[in-house]
Amino acid sequence: MKRMHIHVAVESLNDSIRFYSAMFGNVEPTVLKTDYCKWELVDPAVNFAISRRGAKPGVDHIGIQVETDAELAEMNARFSAALLPVESQIGTTCCYARSDKAWTVDPQGVAWETFRTLEAAPVYGHSREQPEAHTQSSTACCASANPS
Repeated sequence: MKRMHIHVAVESLNDSIRFYSAMFGNVEPTVLKTDYCKWELVDPAVNFAISRRGAKPGVDHIGIQVETDAELAEMNARFSAALLPVESQIGTTCCYARSDKAWTVDPQGVAWETFRTLEAAPVYGHSREQPEAHTQSSTACCASANPS
């Protein structure tokens, strides 16, 4: 099953958790950290994440989460079919998870990712701009850089 993914940068994690939990029918987050929170909802099927890591508040990126390597290959082919540059990342750590993923940027400048989560990770991850900064990067690991 594929699941929509939306990641929003927020100013106040606590205020945002209260708001989004209410919006999702008083559903508790599936991941809750001091700088990051995620809900994996069934109805609607969405992986909705928020973080407070120094990014400008608002939609950080959108994506499609997949469950299998075949689905990931299918989504990567869709990115390629859109004739946009694609950046692949294998075994990367982002948002407290290790994943295989690919990135592109749509014609409006919105970053899109497709990813398959492999396992949980003890750290938030690293920025594509600062690949060695694993724990306290002020830039989200999922930064909206244009892939080359």
